[in-house]
Amino acid sequence: MISCGVDEAGRGPMFGPLVVGAVYCDDDSVLKRIGVKDSKKLSPGQRERMYDEISDSVMHWCVVPISAEDIDSKMKTQSLNMIELDLFVEAVSAYGADTVYADCPDVNTERFGRIMESRLDGRKVVAAHKADALYPVVSAASIMAKVTRDRMLDDLRKEFDVDIGSGYPSDAVTAGFIEKWIKDNGCAPKHTRTSWEPVRKMLSARKTTSLDDW
Repeated sequence: MISCGVDEAGRGPMFGPLVVGAVYCDDDSVLKRIGVKDSKKLSPGQRERMYDEISDSVMHWCVVPISAEDIDSKMKTQSLNMIELDLFVEAVSAYGADTVYADCPDVNTERFGRIMESRLDGRKVVAAHKADALYPVVSAASIMAKVTRDRMLDDLRKEFDVDIGSGYPSDAVTAGFIEKWIKDNGCAPKHTRTSWEPVRKMLSARKTTSLDDW
């Protein structure tokens, strides 16, 4: 029996991509030996080590990133949960699995699982909150997604040649970077989720300041 775990990294940030990871295996004992757990409970060094071990040990794995710009575009007609579900389905469809374990973003796990099953030709889907702490195959997927997103953020730091922080609204470095960029340029920097409320407030404040100056 082949199991697939699917999870995301970067759902909440106002800067940078969201990345979905999927891992497929027929025996999760190898994942237990690696020591996988929820990626948020691991240090960057531990995640990097496990990323390499997972990629060398499992049957198949993949990641599906979506840019901030594409998130903004899709948010005009879809909820973030449905965007994430679409990405889950794309990742899970890459390789065959008998059962899919998904870290559920929806308050209604049964509904989320039912919709996923309908999109996956009836393959069994187990959708659960905190699935990355319950199922090793989901823990592994969370690690692949998190490391991939962290590497993408490293590329963005090189692109801007400045510290951009973690991308989260609560990160003062990220907030300061975006706010200064908006102040200096009148628009948000590339890779910013302009549909996020904190960014909308920054853009609105910049517009108000410009009108006052005029």
